[in-house]
Amino acid sequence: MNWIAKQSYYKIHRKVTSTEQMTVVNDRDMYLYEDKVMTQYQEFPIEDVFDMSYRNIGGEGGFLYLHTKQGVYPYTVRADPRVFIDSFKELK
Repeated sequence: MNWIAKQSYYKIHRKVTSTEQMTVVNDRDMYLYEDKVMTQYQEFPIEDVFDMSYRNIGGEGGFLYLHTKQGVYPYTVRADPRVFIDSFKELK
């Protein structure tokens, strides 16, 4: 099955050792399908996703929120995810 929309997001991990602190940025993609929303490590059935929203933080990027049956999941994005959110709302 082909995806309907794709949204890039990223995850920041900080690794601290006794001598240094490293910041690792992992770029990932979220996919909207007819029956689910998939991230790198999670899959949400479409009937469990109630809504999506976006909050701009500063001048660049912000947070894409997935409002689900299990709770609200934030994803850090670099650009406005309006196309992804609109695709979800058309599907619902």
